[in-house]
Amino acid sequence: MTKPSKVQGEGNYEAAKQYDEAQRKFVKSGKVESAARNAKPKSKQEADEMQRAEAAGRSRVKEEDPAIKGGSGGSGSRKP
Repeated sequence: MTKPSKVQGEGNYEAAKQYDEAQRKFVKSGKVESAARNAKPKSKQEADEMQRAEAAGRSRVKEEDPAIKGGSGGSGSRKP
């Protein structure tokens, strides 16, 4: 077991490191395409529900992330 990080106020560096590693591992696994296909809405009703949820989330945002407006399709992070 790892020693708990003393820095928690601005972020948990160990948790971030573990998350990043898990994401890299997932990308390398070759399962991204199938996961993306499985995440697609299964019906018109589900698609509408997803759009309403996204609109609700966006309604609370002060402004759009410039990386999304620019069409990068992500948070702008260069990490794999």
